[in-house]
Amino acid sequence: MHYECPPIRPPSEARSLLVRATRYCPWGRCIFCYGVLWDHRKLELRPVEEIKGDILAMKAESDQILEWANQHDARDRVEEMAIQNNRLWLTNEGVKTAFIGDSDSLIMKTHELVEVIEFLYEAFPTLERVTSYARAKTALKKTPDELSRLHDAGLTRLHVGLESGDDEILKYVDKGATADEMVRAGRKIKESGISLSEYVLLGIGGEDRWEEHAEGTARALNAIDPDFIRARTLIVVPGTPLHEKVEQGEFKRLSPEGILKEERLLIQLLEVNSEFVSDHVSNYLPIDGKLPESKEKMLELLDAILEAPAEVRAKYLQPEEWRHP
Repeated sequence: MHYECPPIRPPSEARSLLVRATRYCPWGRCIFCYGVLWDHRKLELRPVEEIKGDILAMKAESDQILEWANQHDARDRVEEMAIQNNRLWLTNEGVKTAFIGDSDSLIMKTHELVEVIEFLYEAFPTLERVTSYARAKTALKKTPDELSRLHDAGLTRLHVGLESGDDEILKYVDKGATADEMVRAGRKIKESGISLSEYVLLGIGGEDRWEEHAEGTARALNAIDPDFIRARTLIVVPGTPLHEKVEQGEFKRLSPEGILKEERLLIQLLEVNSEFVSDHVSNYLPIDGKLPESKEKMLELLDAILEAPAEVRAKYLQPEEWRHP
């Protein structure tokens, strides 16, 4: 059975059904993103019927596995069989989560995205969560009513790349949005009832603006108060414009110790009711916890590594090339 899957998804959606509603990115200019390596391919909006066909193909695969399990009295082994067949999205209780890609499915016409989401729930009645990526600029173009319709249809969460709350950095990396736009978009999403996950890119300010990055990002996040803050550490991907700037000496990468100092300042300045999550291979330390309750423990862990002897720090602060996914 043939169906398309998004080439990217959040780590938190590793066990989700992956539905490709759009192809590529409507922006595609962020200098740090490997998306620019897609040869600047233009955004493609897939027809709704084509997307539904993919969903039905995945449904048929699910039904086949469940039928085999019923015939062999193995309903308690469905998840095991699904994993063996590289269908990580199927559990003993059915399909629980789905992710709609690629990088900004919110750019679809609202009624079409609603149709896709509702069809997903019809095909998989056991679904508990449907999520997607979104750009801040795209979210701002949606009316409150449109976002509410998506929420009512079953869109549970949106993942948005804030990256930084410092306007100079956002401009330098060609993010295509200002800190104010990021804040307004985040608030708009939250007001609709959709859960919001904001991404922070540690190290994107380099050596020159690490403090401004931490301070500006904390200001933006405090104004948004997202449900999740997900930390990522900058990995300079060969072939990207940022890699060229590094090679030319224009952008100076922050050291591992500098990354942790930046992260410490960010957390210290945060005044949010958010889950702080470090769930990516790029992160040096598993800094996780509910804010504000876990702030002190998170700061203590960072301090413990920063103040540890060099041989101890070296076990955690591996060179970038060792951490490349």
